[in-house]
Amino acid sequence: MSMRRRRPTAALAALLTLAFNVHPHADTYAELRARAAGYAYNLDHQQAIDLLRQAVAAAPDNAANHRALASSIWLEILFLRGAVTVDHYLGSFSRSQADLPKPPANLDAEFKREVSAAVDLAQKRVDASPDDPDAHFALGTALGLRASYMASVEGSLLAGFRAARRSYDEEEHVLKLDPSRKDAGLIVGTYRYVVSTLSLPMRLMAYVAGFGGGKERGLRLIEETAAASGENRTEAQFALVLLYNREKQYDDAARVLGDLHRRFPRNRLVLLEAGATALRASKASDAERLLTEGIGMFESDNRDKIPGEAALWHYKRGAARVALGRRDDALSDLRIASVTDAPRWIEGRAHVELARLASVAGDRDRVRAEVQRAVDLCERGNDPICVNDAKRIR
Repeated sequence: MSMRRRRPTAALAALLTLAFNVHPHADTYAELRARAAGYAYNLDHQQAIDLLRQAVAAAPDNAANHRALASSIWLEILFLRGAVTVDHYLGSFSRSQADLPKPPANLDAEFKREVSAAVDLAQKRVDASPDDPDAHFALGTALGLRASYMASVEGSLLAGFRAARRSYDEEEHVLKLDPSRKDAGLIVGTYRYVVSTLSLPMRLMAYVAGFGGGKERGLRLIEETAAASGENRTEAQFALVLLYNREKQYDDAARVLGDLHRRFPRNRLVLLEAGATALRASKASDAERLLTEGIGMFESDNRDKIPGEAALWHYKRGAARVALGRRDDALSDLRIASVTDAPRWIEGRAHVELARLASVAGDRDRVRAEVQRAVDLCERGNDPICVNDAKRIR
């Protein structure tokens, strides 16, 4: 997801990236953008990008087209890095981010060009109509996308946090102008949730900077966005999958994932998240079933894969089979997951599960060896959750 995995503790960046690809009002290109979103959320990123490039060429003064194109490019960059699963964003929001590989230069340049066009066009509209909630909404979402990129791709958490302030202010203003505007709740709710999870010093700094907090209120705003029929319903749903997993509301996460799977049946990663969520909920049988179905999709899908995807699928199913006591089947999966070209965090977590198997068998020497291997790999892979799991076994 072999690219180095960034720290799960850099989840602040992840949440800053959740409010994207939303459109302020209906126009002649809204249906085209909806088609592009369908491509993107079925993992057909290039088709989405190609379609939106056509839209931008045909309507260069349409801010929503520029923003949608920038969003699809950003999704493609995250996919190429493999940073698209809940596992990447669980943990504390306050620690520093690991070094990340640079994005492809052509995509980086195109993203910055398109998001700047979206911001500039939206700003002109705000200047012309300062009391228009749609204008402020367009500006807030474009600014939020720029902040998201700084945090998640460039690794500039502080710069991204500062840039997010304007986005938050614009969306808060939208809610003041039109309280029924549920779309604005995605960005406002996301940032409120993020702030509520920060350490006290950082939380105070966020309050001074002008951000509001409140975990429950933040979640409620995102839930209202997901329940509405706006074009950013999908973004809110993906945000809730992460937040519900963080809050251990696994049944709620599973419900949202079920709807996403029905809407985007070609997105095999939705099944991966459904299986992973079931595993966190200690529903190993459900997890094994979902992951087996997903592995079948993975093996028959000739499209691009995220780095280490095969190892990730088999690590997850191997963990489910360990929980079910199916030793031989688990070993088969975990051997695939612990190959040398897998990302370190996946390989390390596979060795945690191998340590569990050794513990059940009463092989203390093997337990010690597997735990040490897991700790070494997970420390190098910036995965403190894995390190703690391994040490608990030891």
